[in-house]
Amino acid sequence: MPYRWKQTSSSEQELRLWPHNSLPPRLAMWVVFSVFLFGLIPLLAVLGSVLLWGLLPFLLLTVLGLWLAIQSNYKTRSVFEILTLNGTQARLVHHHPRRGQQEWSCNRYWARPEMHVHGGPVPNYVTLIGEGREVEIGAFLSEEERIALYDELTKKLREPVAQP
Repeated sequence: MPYRWKQTSSSEQELRLWPHNSLPPRLAMWVVFSVFLFGLIPLLAVLGSVLLWGLLPFLLLTVLGLWLAIQSNYKTRSVFEILTLNGTQARLVHHHPRRGQQEWSCNRYWARPEMHVHGGPVPNYVTLIGEGREVEIGAFLSEEERIALYDELTKKLREPVAQP
């Protein structure tokens, strides 16, 4: 699962969430290189002719477009969230590469997770409600992961916290 609970102290827990990334950077390099090599195969037929120089820019544009698309995807998926739960506070920090950092905090006693099965931007949309605000959490997770996250949040927010 692309999230992990961590006990940072005796009275504080931290939840880190990040989007799943199925194509690591090293593999992305190999994919782009493979596309380039397989794109060269048809050009072998026109090797030594003027037609090669007419087709080569299209291959290079294809490889460049693929590389830029993968890099844009990595930048978009560099979003992550950190939920910190201590004895009295629940604090959510959402880091987004384009919109910067957004923070939300409230008294832990009043914080409650809510799942919107229908009507949200994604199925089984999970939000946290408290202090008169409702904020999303884990919208980039898969549907099954959001269901599991909702169950874990419900348990973690209701369990008593050991005081230091």
